[in-house]
Amino acid sequence: MIAIIGGSGLNELQGFNLISRESITTAYGTEPVLVSRGYLQGVEVCFLARHGEGHTIPPHRINYLSNIAALKQLHVKAVIAVNAVGGIHPKIGPGIIAIPSQIIDYSWGREHTIFDGRADVVTHVDFTDPYDKKLRHLLLSAAQTKGLSVWPQGVYGCTQGPRLESAAEVRRLLQDGCDMVGMTGMPEAALAREVEIPYACIALSVNWAAGISDQLITMESIYAVLDSGMGSIQAIVQQAVVQWSHESC
Repeated sequence: MIAIIGGSGLNELQGFNLISRESITTAYGTEPVLVSRGYLQGVEVCFLARHGEGHTIPPHRINYLSNIAALKQLHVKAVIAVNAVGGIHPKIGPGIIAIPSQIIDYSWGREHTIFDGRADVVTHVDFTDPYDKKLRHLLLSAAQTKGLSVWPQGVYGCTQGPRLESAAEVRRLLQDGCDMVGMTGMPEAALAREVEIPYACIALSVNWAAGISDQLITMESIYAVLDSGMGSIQAIVQQAVVQWSHESC
């Protein structure tokens, strides 16, 4: 079974035939994780809304650890994560879809590992390539099949949020090599690696990052791009799910 983690603008999946809604209790939080199970394009999937029902949980308060643990308990074999980002690279302006290939973590204070010292031995995971190569290629292939253009790579800079970044902070991100900036990419990607679930991200640029353009960043403009761009995201995800199913058989 494959899982879709929805972020801002993706609180539900188009064409999703719901079978059940499950409350999964994990060892990493008091609140259960709500997961919807059903079929998308005839493929069994589960859907997890990262920000909770009604989009009420801010990025720094999300229990990423419990979310990933819940998917592991459901025996999920792969995760496609949908994220909204601000564009830094000149080719990743509002409305552009990107499939990031690397990540830099600027967040802090988040529960970021299952290896918290309670195990018998210190455990490290290889995070050289934070996103699963096969899943990345699957998303790129799905976009091509649907005739949709995507930016095929890029470095995702994950900030703390929930506020947007200052222009000086974005200049730092640019100097560090970041092509886009978001608030939810980590520790989600690293946790998936720790529990050995292949993970990839599809990101929709909803605004220019601060200082990249002289345009004022407003929530109205961000929501407008989310509304117009999520149709393409949904189409790519649906196609990727079908192709994943065929390749997994």
